[in-house]
Amino acid sequence: VLLEESGGGFVQAGESLRLSCADSKHTFSNHALGWFRRAPGKEREFVAAISWNGGTTDYADSAKGRFTISRDKSKYTMFLQLDTLRSEDTATYYCAAYSRPYGLSRAEDEYRYWGQGTQVTVSS
Repeated sequence: VLLEESGGGFVQAGESLRLSCADSKHTFSNHALGWFRRAPGKEREFVAAISWNGGTTDYADSAKGRFTISRDKSKYTMFLQLDTLRSEDTATYYCAAYSRPYGLSRAEDEYRYWGQGTQVTVSS
């Protein structure tokens, strides 16, 4: 497994969680990384992405102002801080690595490497 998510859980609406994605074999230092999610009965959707050096970030409209993506290259780990969670944020969250070094994209099919997901459940 190249990417390992952690940090999911069950929270009340308005609370926070911090998801982590570990690049366990130190493979993706020069790759953009992204977070996607799949809610029950829905297609997987883009949440946020960060460039290889952390200098550029991109967010889905649903994430802007509430979620923050970051990466610690020294620890080969990416994070997604989830604040002011809503019931509609309930989903399995996946981290993914862009298919080639550098670049940045929202397109799911441009990410080749995926973690197994971590469940976030928000109760209203």
